[in-house]
Amino acid sequence: MVKVKICGITNWADAQRAVKAGVDALGFNFYASSPRYIAPAEARKIVRRLPRRVRAVGVFVNTPVDVTLKIARAADLDILQLHGEETPETVKALAQFFPVVKAFRVSGGFRPAQLARYRAAMAFLLDGFDAEWRGGTGKTFDWRLAREAKRYGPVILAGGITPANVAQAIAAVQPFAIDVCGGVEARPGKKDAVRVRALMRRVEAARRKLP
Repeated sequence: MVKVKICGITNWADAQRAVKAGVDALGFNFYASSPRYIAPAEARKIVRRLPRRVRAVGVFVNTPVDVTLKIARAADLDILQLHGEETPETVKALAQFFPVVKAFRVSGGFRPAQLARYRAAMAFLLDGFDAEWRGGTGKTFDWRLAREAKRYGPVILAGGITPANVAQAIAAVQPFAIDVCGGVEARPGKKDAVRVRALMRRVEAARRKLP
């Protein structure tokens, strides 16, 4: 079953609505330059109220290993998501303590074979490339690359996914999971409950059509 993660959670109300809609994971952004940044202590307050079935994912960008681990423990995270230029060695070091998702911004020069170097990662998140933003870009990419990437491990599809195209994305890629941020927002850091519910309805319909 394709899983769903809603990223960029900054408050309990949005987290609660997403959980009620049926999401599998919530993302908390610890990249200080992001408009969706949340302090570890505030994230922890939300994480501690989540049901066990919902995974708490921390988003980091080129953060030193020791700092990443400190934040992950302080926020009571389940999974680490690395959105920078982290090396395979960094992924391996962190994977000793937490499951790690390595994210890649897909541009014209992206080659799925490069994922083979990151064997310690539990999954690969593929996102649309933007020169300024590390995530939540609202930009899609050639989903054929995501299908090719599946040979190297589970793929989480991100980048420009909305209620309008999520069914198409699932049918085209059949990913391990989808990751949605800007596609269900009223503004950066604030989710739109109507869009979240619409997304999950269309995900459920798309799941039923998968082989």
